[in-house]
Amino acid sequence: MASIVFQTISLVYLLVIPICTSSLLSHDEECLALFQFRQTVLHQKYNGAAEFQKFASWSNTSDSDCCLFDGVVCSNTGHVIGLDWSGSSLSGIINSNSTLFKLVHLQVLDLSMNNFVESQIPHEIAGLRQLRSLDLSNCGFNGQIPKEISQLIQLSLLDLSGNPLRLQSPGLEYLLKNMTRLQHLHLSEVDLSSSVPNFLANFSSLKSIELGACQLQDEFPSAIFQLQKLIRLNIENNPNLTGSLPLFHNNTLLEHLSLALTGFTGTVPKSISNLNHLTYLDLQMCYFSGPIPGSLANLTELTHLSLSKNEFTGVVPSLASLSKLTFLALGQNNFKKWCAYGWINKLTKLDVLRLSSMNIQDEILPYLANLTKLTFVSLDRNLIFGRIPTSLMNLTQLTSLDISENHLQGQISSTFLNFKSLWYLNLANNNFSGTVGLDSFFGVNKLEYLILNGNRLSFVTTNNYTNDTLPKLKNLGLSSCNLKEFPAFLRQMKMETLSLDENEIEGVVPNWLWNNSQETLQMISLQSNSITGFYQHPQFLPWIRLEVFAMSNNQLQGRLPIPPETIVIYDVSKNNLTGEIPPLICEMKSLQVLDLSSNKMSGTLPPCLGNKNSPLSVLYLKQNNFQGPMMSICTYGSLLKTIDLSENHLSGQVSKSLGNCTNLEFLSLADNSFEDVFPLWLGTLPKLQVLLLRSNKFYGSIQGLSTISPQFQKLRIIDISNNYFSGQLPDKSFQTWNAMKSVFSGSLSVLGSQVNDLDRFGSIEFPYSMKLTNKGVKQEYLKILNIFTAMDFSCNNFEGQIPQSLQDLHGLEYLNLSNN
Repeated sequence: MASIVFQTISLVYLLVIPICTSSLLSHDEECLALFQFRQTVLHQKYNGAAEFQKFASWSNTSDSDCCLFDGVVCSNTGHVIGLDWSGSSLSGIINSNSTLFKLVHLQVLDLSMNNFVESQIPHEIAGLRQLRSLDLSNCGFNGQIPKEISQLIQLSLLDLSGNPLRLQSPGLEYLLKNMTRLQHLHLSEVDLSSSVPNFLANFSSLKSIELGACQLQDEFPSAIFQLQKLIRLNIENNPNLTGSLPLFHNNTLLEHLSLALTGFTGTVPKSISNLNHLTYLDLQMCYFSGPIPGSLANLTELTHLSLSKNEFTGVVPSLASLSKLTFLALGQNNFKKWCAYGWINKLTKLDVLRLSSMNIQDEILPYLANLTKLTFVSLDRNLIFGRIPTSLMNLTQLTSLDISENHLQGQISSTFLNFKSLWYLNLANNNFSGTVGLDSFFGVNKLEYLILNGNRLSFVTTNNYTNDTLPKLKNLGLSSCNLKEFPAFLRQMKMETLSLDENEIEGVVPNWLWNNSQETLQMISLQSNSITGFYQHPQFLPWIRLEVFAMSNNQLQGRLPIPPETIVIYDVSKNNLTGEIPPLICEMKSLQVLDLSSNKMSGTLPPCLGNKNSPLSVLYLKQNNFQGPMMSICTYGSLLKTIDLSENHLSGQVSKSLGNCTNLEFLSLADNSFEDVFPLWLGTLPKLQVLLLRSNKFYGSIQGLSTISPQFQKLRIIDISNNYFSGQLPDKSFQTWNAMKSVFSGSLSVLGSQVNDLDRFGSIEFPYSMKLTNKGVKQEYLKILNIFTAMDFSCNNFEGQIPQSLQDLHGLEYLNLSNN
């Protein structure tokens, strides 16, 4: 069979060659083709000297010798075999008629870092059969990768990365299977949506693999790690790609390994120390567990080490021997409380140090005194104690310092005057005390973020500021700083974020606050003050880019001010607002959290709150005077996770539209006047954890629960007390309430919803809260731990025996069947 195939190929070759030979271009014809191609893509306005220099040698006539031009390489026989026009500000469309494809002797083609945004890669590229190197990276090609690229079997370098390309059918395996000479495979940011072919482990010439952000899936072939010539492996940002690290041998040349943001699991083997050429190791945001091996300290060539956001346990071994490190990130794992971090002072080349959420119980700041090259330090959310040492002033190159949420103490009056490059400073939630003012940061002219929230500080404001002395603040946090009024220096600043929670500010928000920051403010949080409203009581909030508006627990009066369309979080709970919900609220196309609870608002609920395609995920309307029927609240595909309509005057039946809320986790209709049978169909909601129907007029038997299966499998808390339910308890239903069956054994967390799509503020948690009656007294749970389970069927008309299945709910912590 093999000889027959060979004979067939030979015959085709003999038939094709004469045709191809007759169509080959002469030297002059190739130069003309190249000149014509240049004319179709050459931008008339160069962006810089480098681009101009590349084409300065080019003649504007088509009869010039192209072999003399920059970026062009010719063979001894005068054929164009190399073309490097990378980063040349080229633009336009490369189509199937391009004269580029007449240059059939090309061995190297580099058009990277240009701008062909309206182009797809033409199928005619298959005609460049002599190509050894093809680099089309970062130049805007889009659409499907043509399958004809698979015919370029001479390639040692294939780089299509950084383009909005996709590879569907045929897939990656078809594209690469014959490219056995590949040394460099770079397809990062191309949508491959496939697994990694196992045969890549047999491509013994491979030196670099760049497949980051390619939507790879399934298990990564571990044998690829053992490729003896492999120097660089980057498969980061592929969340659906799984795998584990193999045992490493000591004959590897690997220098760069990035698995960040993938589904890799397992432990880091001790044999990782055999990667003695490794300079870059990034395993952050995976699922690695177990201890960090002490052998990691043998990788003395490392300059970059990131193990953050995994599930590592135990204690961090000394890494003092990694003296070449410039980047170290170990935060947000499950390490034990540990105090032996003195080895850090040996890492004198460190530029970035990230040790957030590591259970560090140490006076660690003095260890940083020798690390004078540090520009970025994050030590937040630890157990660090002591004072800020004067030796910290040695770190004059610092641009960002975050030591928030620790146990640091002392005064900070003039601590930071030496940090002339400081841009970000977060000291929130420590035990700092004394007085501090903006004069403590005079001369720190680059400071844009200053966060002092949650200490025992008193922030002193004066009017003796000039533009020359003020830092260029754009983001300010002075919560719990004993402020009596809005700081006057804000008149001279265009704020982006402002947090003044838990102070003693009274009266109205002054007009100068929105005049100065009308076009810049994205977040304002003034919670827990005594603010009564806004200057001249505007109907619309004036900040055109506002995303977060948090004004809970004040004394706001009048009607609800309408936010801009950019709003994502709108929280005005615990105020004295009146009137109805304006329908304009429904036009907020980015709104994810709406909290109007604990006001004096009235009227019926606007039906538009259930609009199709709404991004709303949290809806709190409890403790108002809303009345009438429940609106149709969910359409198919609703993102709502939390609905709390409790403590109003709503009546009628429960809206069947709740059956569309397939993401719903928390539902409270308690303390209203609903008059309906038990909503059996809620049992099919796959994520429902908390159901509160207390103190309504629900009636009838709930035996029908047993007819729906599966039902309430995630339910942890149910309260249907103080209604008119009757009959026997649903024996068969309790058998499917799986979340209550076993005693909780996982890690503690708070039940709630999370908003993630905020450009500037990371994720924000909204914990669930509820009330339960215990021995006749209503108890409020401001947070609900995931270990808590409860069932309250009290004050109804149930009868009969307590079912055996109820005794099988071993995880149940609270049970009330009284007054039945």
